[in-house]
Amino acid sequence: MFQTKEQNLRDFVRARYGLFIHYGLYSLLGRGEWCLNKEQIDIDEYRQLADRFTAETYDADEICRFAKAAGMRYVCLTTMHHDGFMLYDSDLTDFCAAKTACGRDLVAETVEAARKHGLRIHLYHSLNHWTCQPDAVAALENKQDYEAFIDFTFARIRELVTKYNPIDVLWYDGWWPFNAEGWKAEEMNAMVREKQPWILFNGRNGLSGDFTTPEGHMSAPSPWCPWEACMSLGTAWGYVKDDRNWTSPYQVVSNLLTAAKGNGNLLLNVGPKPDGSLPVEPRDTLLKVGDWLRGNSEAVFDTDVFDMGLMERGDHRSDWSHVCDYTASGKSVYVTVKFWPGERLVISGLEPRPRAVTKLDDGQAYDFEYGAETGRLVIHGLPKQEPGFRTVFKIECEGPPEIYKCGGMRTPNVAHPPYDPCPSDLQD
Repeated sequence: MFQTKEQNLRDFVRARYGLFIHYGLYSLLGRGEWCLNKEQIDIDEYRQLADRFTAETYDADEICRFAKAAGMRYVCLTTMHHDGFMLYDSDLTDFCAAKTACGRDLVAETVEAARKHGLRIHLYHSLNHWTCQPDAVAALENKQDYEAFIDFTFARIRELVTKYNPIDVLWYDGWWPFNAEGWKAEEMNAMVREKQPWILFNGRNGLSGDFTTPEGHMSAPSPWCPWEACMSLGTAWGYVKDDRNWTSPYQVVSNLLTAAKGNGNLLLNVGPKPDGSLPVEPRDTLLKVGDWLRGNSEAVFDTDVFDMGLMERGDHRSDWSHVCDYTASGKSVYVTVKFWPGERLVISGLEPRPRAVTKLDDGQAYDFEYGAETGRLVIHGLPKQEPGFRTVFKIECEGPPEIYKCGGMRTPNVAHPPYDPCPSDLQD
């Protein structure tokens, strides 16, 4: 186990790929994790769902074994979402899995299984709580209610990190309606670190966390700091019964490569079905990606920052392409094909000189020609049709690789913007 936060953070940065699990009473309704709020369901009616929440097919060991087979290195479980139903055995409330129909501590089972399978374990916990009294709305309106609500929030978090010790990350969420001062975030983090000095926090209690958490988009921070993009394989985070909008294996690989070139992590969510089993469609997707990773993990894990800048060259080392994704490590650049080009593959702007070109998954060597003046590399002898899924070529160079082109047909000999001379009018 970690002795220091710094060791934990180094392992977090190297983890790259994790499974996010959103599971709770909302799963029974099959309309996403916010249905209590969005549909204004009567709270007493909602609480009665606990009598039906048996989680009979939730198998933490099988889920962690599956995550390993999918190529993942950690698991993050929602211990309590905003609805306030806890998946563990709490001494603070009866509104928890262990004291209702389920009769089990799903958090304890998941922590144990993750450790057994060599996975990091991250625990999600919502600061907001829709079903307690006083709730966050009352806390906004009345100072006495605020103190009671914050005291209960601290008690929940204290209990969580006492019961499950050690864990790697405490993943805050649901920070409405307070900023860091309102959540007493410095005091909150200090309380947790007193019990687990090595633990990492995200930034969702209002303080800058040990890592950033872009949600629903793959955006590396600039300047760089440790980061983790959380994305869902479906439309929502919690289970949606009729959702057919599943992310494809192709796009999952693309997201992984975006994480790799930004030296960040991809936390990919699946919402289990009401019985606790994982839906078939995302299972199939993740297993296909896992198969791909078994032959191509070198292009994803332990990579260097290999990004590009539109307005300034700076220390950026990479470029964009319609045909390929680029990642790099040491003296090698990895070219992952998006669309098969036919019998030869051409990239330009590559420096320094390549020494060898091989197909990453099987080591097959390919002939190539290289022009030092333009950095144009042509790989010859490829089959007419792609030999598999998202083929990766490893190009070993004489030194750390760089791929640079610009909006002109040659690189100017004076200072210039790579592509955009002005800030874009298209904002995210």
